[in-house]
Amino acid sequence: MDYLGGMRGDGLLLCGSGAAVPATYDFDGYLSNSGQVTSCGEIRLAAAALRQVFGRADLRLRTAGGRLLRLRFSEKRLPSGEAAAHVDIIGDLPAAAEWRRR
Repeated sequence: MDYLGGMRGDGLLLCGSGAAVPATYDFDGYLSNSGQVTSCGEIRLAAAALRQVFGRADLRLRTAGGRLLRLRFSEKRLPSGEAAAHVDIIGDLPAAAEWRRR
């Protein structure tokens, strides 16, 4: 697996057909041996909002650049008081050449 670089910014966390919650993200991209781009990283939002959505399977992040990414929480439990969580990203990921090395 090769590291491609990072993607970070602001967006709106969408949960099902519910309201959007402002969030920031910091994701890393990787190119698998099969040539597929994968990504994982951290999302940050208000701790109360994160507690409400943690564990849901219908989360999407609309980035300021217009990408719509599906998110899946990597961890089983959210430590109390946390405003950040680790996620795996699926969906409209940039092509391998579009990632910025850090």
